[in-house]
Amino acid sequence: MHKTSDINVVETRELPSPARLIQDLPKTDAHGAFITRSREEIHRLIFTDDKRFLLIIGPCSIHDTSAGREYAQRLAALSRTVSDRLMIVMRVYFEKPRTTVGWKGLIMDPHLDGTHDIASGLRMGRAFLRDVLDLGLPTATEFLDPITPQYMADLVCWGAIGARTTESQTHRQMASGLSMPLGFKNGTDGSIQTAINAIKAAAHPQTFLGINLQGAASAVVTRGNPSCHVVLRGGATGPNYSPAHITQTEAILAKAGLPKSILVDCSHDNSSKQPERQPEVMRALLEQIRAGNTSIMGAMVESNLGSGSQAFPQPKESLRYGVSITDGCIDWASTELMVKEIHAALAPRFT
Repeated sequence: MHKTSDINVVETRELPSPARLIQDLPKTDAHGAFITRSREEIHRLIFTDDKRFLLIIGPCSIHDTSAGREYAQRLAALSRTVSDRLMIVMRVYFEKPRTTVGWKGLIMDPHLDGTHDIASGLRMGRAFLRDVLDLGLPTATEFLDPITPQYMADLVCWGAIGARTTESQTHRQMASGLSMPLGFKNGTDGSIQTAINAIKAAAHPQTFLGINLQGAASAVVTRGNPSCHVVLRGGATGPNYSPAHITQTEAILAKAGLPKSILVDCSHDNSSKQPERQPEVMRALLEQIRAGNTSIMGAMVESNLGSGSQAFPQPKESLRYGVSITDGCIDWASTELMVKEIHAALAPRFT
């Protein structure tokens, strides 16, 4: 008999069920209370007149959990000094979409050696999220594979759907069932309408194929996620954070019947893919806020212990500690300076 399926499949590796991993690395009562409180707080910052600024900040991706923990410890200490005017949420990104090929993140290749030990990657990711939460830092991540939320979404306070997947029906359906506030980025072509359509789709009940906590194929039925918002990250036509772009986005949101609530990604095309320009983008946003804008409720920044990025693949022993192997980041000194600058600039809001 002629074989007609799995012709190009070399191997199928069974993974532990989500329930098993959650049992091995459980969410504590303290974690649960903190995550619930953080999600509620983020929702208020996005959708109400809460005056604090939401800052999603951290490494482009986590590839070295030791460096990631050091970064988290520094960020937690800094966060406590500015919490009266900023809510800082740490980027804990384990999945990286690739335009063609490349390292796909800690979950897919945790040992950085091409062995794709996904079982270990899931375990390392869940353990790292717990460590960040233990420091009193809310967590943020991008959801890429529709299976991974069952393994770790219970430990995430804010989520994102990336520019490459905002138009994907699969990701809109997945978002409709997620339990946290979530930002849809505009498309890589700069289309804001793509993100608006995604927000509206994710707000509605959906039924789609997925897995349950036991790992069995299931029809997942959702009630819809009412806490989705737009993230401006620039596009093929250039940046989209200027006053004119913000005004245009406000009009598109109003026409769609959505709240005028905008988070700006200071990286990617908004910084012309030059990470060191992120503080410049942030200053432009703060200038708009000082001029009276109330729709810009937060921003996202890619930051790490060291600046820039380094080529990968290369031997692990040759990698520089605390430097990204995906998108370039600003270093810790620049991060600390920028956060303090944001805090000072927001002072008039609280007088």
